[in-house]
Amino acid sequence: MLLTKCSFSLTFSDRNPSDEGTPTAGRMRQKRNIQIIEWEDLDKRKFYSFGVFMTVSIRAILYPATLIRTRLQVQRGKSLYSGTFDAFIKILRVEGIRGLYRGFMVNNFTLISGQAYITTYEVVRKYASQYSQDNTVKSLVAGGSASLVAQSITVPIDVVSQHLMMQGQGEHLTRFRLKSNTDTGKPKKVFGQTRNLIAQIFAADGFRGFYRGYVASLLTYIPNSAVWWPFYHFYAEQLSKLAPSNCPHLILQAMAGPLAAATASTVTNPMDVVRARVQVEGRTSIIETFRQLIKEERFWGLTKGLSARIISSTPTAIVMVVGYETLKKLSLRPELVDSRHW
Repeated sequence: MLLTKCSFSLTFSDRNPSDEGTPTAGRMRQKRNIQIIEWEDLDKRKFYSFGVFMTVSIRAILYPATLIRTRLQVQRGKSLYSGTFDAFIKILRVEGIRGLYRGFMVNNFTLISGQAYITTYEVVRKYASQYSQDNTVKSLVAGGSASLVAQSITVPIDVVSQHLMMQGQGEHLTRFRLKSNTDTGKPKKVFGQTRNLIAQIFAADGFRGFYRGYVASLLTYIPNSAVWWPFYHFYAEQLSKLAPSNCPHLILQAMAGPLAAATASTVTNPMDVVRARVQVEGRTSIIETFRQLIKEERFWGLTKGLSARIISSTPTAIVMVVGYETLKKLSLRPELVDSRHW
């Protein structure tokens, strides 16, 4: 869940040791033709406040793609949906708009992990710069570490929200069923459904049930985060060489983001399929789940949900890059506002 799992942390430049002791505004420089605002130049209160609002808005727009991806990954073969578009039409027709947002309210609790991701990334990147100035090394270490912290918070929320996603038309794909309201015969609403599922998960698996698929999540999202950052810098660098010198930096960043997201999604999708099945079907063995997937659906089983994942991650990356750069400008300390150029 890239939005989710990667949140809205994007580009920060390397600091040149020769910059130490110079005015803060002087460190806003061009690197690879892309001007970047440093972490310490931001008003953190504004940054986190605006960031939460931006993230919730983007989640609301892109959540249906996440739900569709999860259902496609969990279903056997093409038992219910033949593809992304087919799933969208069927869910909309049978369950309505609300069907595309099952588990959305619960999933928003991952905003906490998003803030943890940003903070961890920056702290580890700054610490890693003491040992290496290589951007790829710092990106790998900081991105992987940030994902480790974020996933420790996110997995329990994911487990619950994914079971909610599987209700309705796809209810046969999960072990749990929502109990109906005894007065109306209809499923309990929103948090009533959530409490119901939490109780069922705890009764069946105990506390460990909320961390089912934790290792699979780490094996999915740590590489995803670690791969995204180096590719993002790589694509941004290549695009800056090809683009005219007067090309706005924001356009280059907006192009590099989705290219990196599509690359990372393709590389890590096989483990993402395994992760979804482990969490929803209650499996305990990653290797056995992988073997069964290959046995039943061959190589193509590893690509399930990939198009939905790219559809979700690509526009997410564009919106995140543009939104994040705007967010940073809005969060600049007052005395530095005039020093930022697009």
